[in-house]
Amino acid sequence: MASLNVGNLGEYLREQRRTAQLSLRQLADAAGVSNPYLSQIERGLRKPSAEVLQQVAKALRISAETLYVRAGILDEKEREELEARAVILADPSINERQKQVLLQIYDSFRKENAAEVAAEQAAAAPDAAPPSS
Repeated sequence: MASLNVGNLGEYLREQRRTAQLSLRQLADAAGVSNPYLSQIERGLRKPSAEVLQQVAKALRISAETLYVRAGILDEKEREELEARAVILADPSINERQKQVLLQIYDSFRKENAAEVAAEQAAAAPDAAPPSS
């Protein structure tokens, strides 16, 4: 069986629920899931779908991406990229064209940096074969 981070997710959800001063029943109602199901998630007995995590995140007013990372659905780098994009897209002070331009620049910087990292790793590999012609 694949290793799931469900226990960690459940502990985190319980902590967030308590911080929000919500009972299990209140959160279940706000998220549109059953009380027993939410209890099983908090105890690490169930792995919720991305949709359920999104509903719970909305009810807790926290980032769904954070829950995706905790559940093992998304890795940390993907979460950071999604959050950066969300900030750009949510900014009311810039228009849609400007948002698209910013996202294109962001993507080009990410590709450039990834290429540099790959080149550095290739140069650092002592047994790297020379490129074939």
